[in-house]
Amino acid sequence: MLAKELISPQSIAIIGASDNVEKPGGKVLKNLLEHGFQGSIYAVNPKQLTTSGVFWVESIGQIQSLDLAILAISAHDCFSAIQELLKIGTKAFIIYSAGFSEIGDDGRLIEIELEELISEAGATLIGPNCIGVIQESYKGVFTTPIPAYHKDGCEMVSSSGATAVFIMEAAVKNGLRFSNIYSIGNGTQTGVEEILEYMDLTYSEGISPKIKLLYLETIRNPFKFIKHTTSLINKGCQIAAIKAGVSEAGSRAASSHTGALASSDAVIRALFRKCGIVYCSGREELISVAGIFQTKKMNGDNIAIVTHAGGSAVMLTDALTINNLNVPHLEKSRTKGLLTKLNPGSSVDNPIDFLATGTAEQLSEIIDFCEAESSIDAIVVVFGSPGLINVRKVYEVLLEKMESCTKPIYPVLPSVINAAEEIKFFLASGKVNFPDEVVLGQALAHVYNTPKSTIDKIPIPEMDIFAIRSIINAAPQGYLNAELTNELLIAAGINNAQQFVCKTTMEVKVACLQLKKPYVLKVVGPLHKTEVNGIRLNIINDEQAFDAFNQLMQVVGAKSVLIQEMQSGEELYCGAARQGGFGHLVICGLGGIFLELLNDTSSSLAPISESEAYRMIHNLKAYPIIEGYRNKEGINENKFNELIRRVAALVQVAPEISELDLNPIKASMNDLIVVDARIKIDSYEKY
Repeated sequence: MLAKELISPQSIAIIGASDNVEKPGGKVLKNLLEHGFQGSIYAVNPKQLTTSGVFWVESIGQIQSLDLAILAISAHDCFSAIQELLKIGTKAFIIYSAGFSEIGDDGRLIEIELEELISEAGATLIGPNCIGVIQESYKGVFTTPIPAYHKDGCEMVSSSGATAVFIMEAAVKNGLRFSNIYSIGNGTQTGVEEILEYMDLTYSEGISPKIKLLYLETIRNPFKFIKHTTSLINKGCQIAAIKAGVSEAGSRAASSHTGALASSDAVIRALFRKCGIVYCSGREELISVAGIFQTKKMNGDNIAIVTHAGGSAVMLTDALTINNLNVPHLEKSRTKGLLTKLNPGSSVDNPIDFLATGTAEQLSEIIDFCEAESSIDAIVVVFGSPGLINVRKVYEVLLEKMESCTKPIYPVLPSVINAAEEIKFFLASGKVNFPDEVVLGQALAHVYNTPKSTIDKIPIPEMDIFAIRSIINAAPQGYLNAELTNELLIAAGINNAQQFVCKTTMEVKVACLQLKKPYVLKVVGPLHKTEVNGIRLNIINDEQAFDAFNQLMQVVGAKSVLIQEMQSGEELYCGAARQGGFGHLVICGLGGIFLELLNDTSSSLAPISESEAYRMIHNLKAYPIIEGYRNKEGINENKFNELIRRVAALVQVAPEISELDLNPIKASMNDLIVVDARIKIDSYEKY
């Protein structure tokens, strides 16, 4: 829990203060003074300072008591300074200084010592290697811009101080409002999880900001992150986030299909979906999503585009429709009255193009039409200026309609030079501008398509948990053999093809007596059977089975041969991979050779609800194959849904499973049968 002295200090000391505003210790003094901090400010420096409005002291020992200390000194001097500060009761620390864990092991050791010292005293540390904190009562940063404080503005938490600055620079000029800003730097003691915990535990309806923006480089405690983000969202908050560092070169070396497919980006996207967080890939997208959050809610996916610039309408239409939002065609019978009020040559099909000669009055008529039109859920207005006319009247109409209409209106005002003064007037009303129509289109899709939080008590499908635990407890580390794999799937209620593992021709003969023809034989031993020509299909008699067995036993690494009945149907895939503290990522898609060739997969973190499993299936590009197309029968979607949920439940019951592959799964309208499975067990550290 953050110390109250960090949020609303009565006294602040700058350790390493300066008269030079080009230094962090000087710029923060300037920011504190210019933005009206009402408490006492101590400027600590052995050399006398002349900055007015602060108490200059040569050393910390001259201060009697202190709430918050901001350190702008070398990393090596921080430890002794903090020891002195703790003696006078300081409970909050912001360390600007770099030179800690980001430079290597030596810096990391100093950082650990600082964290232990501060934590033992029950104090709060922000940083090191950060730009500071902005609160309503004080601006404890050495950077600009410093946005005007709005209690209903965005709260932002950023792992990177520079990125926080870049976001604010771009956002402020678009009219985005801010409240509290936390630059956590290395996050030694206080990371994003701790800030979210504070926001959650101190949340007060009608008082606390509802919009949270996150720039993350590390999620150290996924459980805490999930707990507090979902709690905040359930309280009515909206969260958008960028997670940097999601490439996963190491996945190329994974031994299973699932291991190769479970990239960091897939895990983070799955985590955000689970929590109900809008995933953003960059600053501009994050800013646009935040602007959408600060606009009326869109209650449907049908959007009207109103413009006097045809090219912008085309680009926006593409951005919306590619991302599964609709720009519905408007029938002539419904628009003929509107068309008579516009200039000749105007188009009202949607996009509604009222030409470069369009007027404020015509815009008003168009918006009123869209407000009354039941097939429209939201309106995007694109209106700039070639520099020939003053567009203020247009923007006045836009402002009035944004207040009076029940449907959200998203303004795209791209003429940031030609209409600079008019845009300034528009933003002064507290509205947000979306200067790039394509970024807006993508952001609208992200917001609308982000599911609600699904963190809840998800029932586990009925399965033999005692048998599962018995198998796992007795299993050696590494890949389970075929017999144990089969037993585990049966215990989990997963339909597995009947199979026999044979080491002799006599065992093959016994197996053939119990199986229907044709057979399939697979080498047991090598990880990837197709790469060693380790599969024989359509074996129609015992003699062929004996020949295939003898051939497969000659494969390098062969230990035995597995024989099954040949199954027919579409090939599907389902797998799971453990992702540290995030739990297991469950992945589904087409199976067989198409799995890695097409890379068409969908994923979610376990446990998985019925609705989540359907979303995974429907998000596949290959869903038309599952659904059935061109008079070809599809597969049993309900059984695929159940199988996905059973895989998710199995890895919950047996977290020792590090990788699980069911590939392929032969699927028809009647049934799904797993014909090849691989399960890896290893040591499990509880998080």
